[in-house]
Amino acid sequence: MSAISRTEVEHLARLARIDMSDEELDRVAGQLDAVLDAVAAVAKVATDDVPATSHPVPLTNVTRPDVVRPGLSAQEALAGAPAAEDGRFRVPMILGEEA
Repeated sequence: MSAISRTEVEHLARLARIDMSDEELDRVAGQLDAVLDAVAAVAKVATDDVPATSHPVPLTNVTRPDVVRPGLSAQEALAGAPAAEDGRFRVPMILGEEA
């Protein structure tokens, strides 16, 4: 017995404002029925003693320790800049905006 009927598909199509031909309604009813059968098969297999998983392979984050290290001084950072002004990088105006 089908889990979803052609009438139900027709109702859903009307709610979603999707115009479907009779052939499409029959085809989609069969397709949705197959999807519901597949979901039911998975539901039978899943049991309470099987933990939920988000990924089939165990993953671990590879991180390095967060160690404070000295960075560049403002002068060192600006040393290679094509243009600098008032201790900052100077860049061209964008879309004619004024600073």
